[in-house]
Amino acid sequence: MLNIEIIPCLNDNYSYLLCDQDTNTVAIIDPSDFNPCDKIINKKYKKLDYILNTHHHFDHVGGNKKLKEKYKSKVLGCELDKDRIPDIDITLKEKQNFKIGNASFEVIFIPGHTKGHIAFYFKDEKIVFTGDTLFSLGCGKVFEGTHEQMFNSLNKLKNLPIDTKIYCGHEYTKKNLEFCLEYESNNEFLIEKSNWINSKIESNSPTVPISIGEEKKTNIFLRCNEPSIKNALNLDNASEQEIFSKLRDLKDSF
Repeated sequence: MLNIEIIPCLNDNYSYLLCDQDTNTVAIIDPSDFNPCDKIINKKYKKLDYILNTHHHFDHVGGNKKLKEKYKSKVLGCELDKDRIPDIDITLKEKQNFKIGNASFEVIFIPGHTKGHIAFYFKDEKIVFTGDTLFSLGCGKVFEGTHEQMFNSLNKLKNLPIDTKIYCGHEYTKKNLEFCLEYESNNEFLIEKSNWINSKIESNSPTVPISIGEEKKTNIFLRCNEPSIKNALNLDNASEQEIFSKLRDLKDSF
């Protein structure tokens, strides 16, 4: 049994504290800020075995050094980021498996936002930690990779089982909702979800996790084959990747 605690950090980041209850093995994903992460770790477990980083950006690794010093944790990240993730101990690559106690995850290589971005997929628990690649109703900016890489990375995640729960790196859902509605205003699933999102934001509650199935119905970046979206962009004959690139460019200035 894997227990997951959502830790709000900085302005809109989420870190995730994991505990395999069978073995009392504790890990944290993307600890952006030492203090809020340490407060919960110390209160609940007083130990931290592993630090998992989806990518090297400071708002995902900012707590690495102090947490490792305090708890003697092992830091894990992509092999391509071995020189960019602070205090990394164990490098990971595509399709590699690693265990947090009895809970096993598979590494999914999803470049685009950065060259070395990875996701952690716990198949048995039906959960995936997607960092800054796939958000609720959105996707990450393309900083180091290409639009093609990001499109392919999103398709990897899109093809996971529909009941897989997504834990992403930021609370961007409200703004993402506005963008999706701009180009798919008649999507009944989006309209229905907007009330739920607004109530969550008003109560200062996370809008994660969400499921792959939900996202396939509502996240415009996973719906690049929809004729209505192509028509809204005046790109009826464009490929899915061309639609994605256009949407990503539009979101960058939204």
